[in-house]
Order: sequence, then C-alpha cells, then structure tokens
Amino acid sequence: MKIFFAIIIFIVLSSITAFPQMGGAGTYQFLYLTNSPRVAALGGNNLTLNESDPALAYQNPALLNDSMNKHLALNYVNYFTDINYGYVGYAMNFPKYGNVSVGIHHINYGKFDGTDETGTFTGKFYAAEYAFNFIYSKNIDSSFRYGINLKPVLSVLEHYKSFGLVADIGVLYNNNKRKFTTSFVIKNLGTQITTYYSNHYEPIDFDLQLGVTKKLKHAPLRISITAQHLENWKLTFTNPNSTENGSDLITGQTKKQSKLSIYGDEFMRHIIIGAEIILSKNFYVGLGYNYQRRKEMLVDTRPFMVGTSWGFGFRISKFNFCYARASYNLAGASNLFSISTNLADFYKKGNQ
Repeated sequence: MKIFFAIIIFIVLSSITAFPQMGGAGTYQFLYLTNSPRVAALGGNNLTLNESDPALAYQNPALLNDSMNKHLALNYVNYFTDINYGYVGYAMNFPKYGNVSVGIHHINYGKFDGTDETGTFTGKFYAAEYAFNFIYSKNIDSSFRYGINLKPVLSVLEHYKSFGLVADIGVLYNNNKRKFTTSFVIKNLGTQITTYYSNHYEPIDFDLQLGVTKKLKHAPLRISITAQHLENWKLTFTNPNSTENGSDLITGQTKKQSKLSIYGDEFMRHIIIGAEIILSKNFYVGLGYNYQRRKEMLVDTRPFMVGTSWGFGFRISKFNFCYARASYNLAGASNLFSISTNLADFYKKGNQ
C-alpha cells in the first residue's frame, strides 16, 4: 500500500501544472466515455450508486464495496462510425485489508486506409486505447469509505504511441437508514510518461465531481444529481453554427441575455440528473438528462431527444443484464450492454 500511495502522490505532483484545464483540451479523452449501461441511463455520469456492480467502481473507486466480492462485469458499447469500446472488471474482498478490483477500459476506433500526401494508398492501420484499472477501497467506518483507482494508459494511434499514468481518488458517505449517499471524486488526475512525438507533453483533463443519491422512503424511486467540472465554472463556448450565439440572424444585432439566464446556463452545464424506478429487486428502469450534452450537441432546428438517456436492467438466474440508450445528436445514439455475475454462486452450486 505504501508503494500504491507513493504512485498517487507522484501523479498529483506531476499534474499540478495542469490546473485548471477546460474539459476537452487534453489527451486521453476516451477516459470520460461511460461504459456502464446503468450509469449511461442516468445521464452519463454517477458517483453514488452504491450497488454490487464492479463496473460502477470505474466511475468512482469509493463505490467498490464488500458486496462486489467475486463479481465479474462485462460491458460493451456500440458507439458511432464502427467505434466500439467496453470494460471488463473483477472485484475481490479481503476482510482485513479492504476491496480490490482489476479491470480494463478499452476503445477500438476501427480500421483506416492510410494514404500519403498525394492520396496514394499506403496500407491499412488501426487505432486503439487502453486504460488498465487497479482499484482499492477501504471502509473508514460504517458510513465512510475511500477509494483509489490507478490507471496506466496506453494509446496507439497508427504509429504514434503514448503511455500515461492517471488516477481517480474518491470519498463516499452512505447512510442506509436514510437511503442517502454522497461522494466527492477527483477524476483523471495524471500525466503523460511518454509522448506521441518529440517529447511534446499534452495535458490530461482532470475533473472535480460531487454527487448525491436519495431513495424515497415510500416510493420505488431513487434520484441522483451529479455535478462535474467543479474546477472550472465556465464551460460555455461560442458555436458559430448555432442560432443561440448571441446575434440575430436577420438584423445582425447582438441579443441581450439577463445575468440570471447566463448564470443559470453555466450552472446547468455542470449538472446531470438521473432517476431510477426500482420495480423489484430484479428489475429497474433508469432515466437521465445531461444539459451540457444537449447544449453542445443539438441541431437547433431538430433538438428532439438530444441529451436524454434511458435504460433498464433485470436479473435472470445468476446473471444481471443491463441495456441503455443515450441520445447525442442527429447522428444517432449509443447503445450500451452489460452482463455481470457473482462467480461465487457457481462455486456454491458445485459444492452442493
């Protein structure tokens, strides 16, 4: 553990020069892709689902808990233009020492045709990125738990390669009696070890996040609110193709916005809202709304369902199945699938 924490301290010190970075300005952006259908259904980010799915620990290492012992999770995402990514994770509990999980988050961008400056075909090439996950968590007491996720990253884009070291650090408070959970996470804090070319180091976007989840006492409804990019208040940018860029398209005059409207827009870009309807122990339905995704990805003339997401999950025998669909823009939506199981259930059957 001393070595583990020493690595974390190295990552923190190496990342000081990156404060603050606006989201989308750095490398290894695939780290922010949601691979869990349950999380995707709730808007794409959640820090406080205190369940027994080891894939949730990718969102927040403090979510790794005792109930995930010997659980295996397989996630797959059918993304856009033949891009596919997913996650494989396995969790273990050591009563005296805490919880450990190992996994890999990977993305395959597909096969490309290589050409030279004259357009002459030079052959096929591939692009892929991998983040290995080594997660540790420990209960501080019956309510508090902390977690650390150490993520060595390998990025291979044609003949360009980069290796980096990234970490997530989370603290979680859970009150079973009040059915309330809150958590704070520092996500993707790290640095490149080797660069794509000529020792040109690129920043890695880190993210300060805060989340809460509350289960209603007399209704099968659980509501989650997640605040992201707390390190940077201003997330807006000017889109020249939008009719909301501040100018009237006919007169060319600048539209005036009230301070309340401006601050409200900035505030909501940090907020993701999700809700789960828990119909039974073996079936749930999830709904989510991501305001920032909607504002950045919609086409003004056809906004439709951009920024919304939904999904469901159910259990059959020893297996848990989940599906989610997240709407991004007119280009389509991403479909997420997962299957998870407790391997101990098979051992019990074999011993009977």
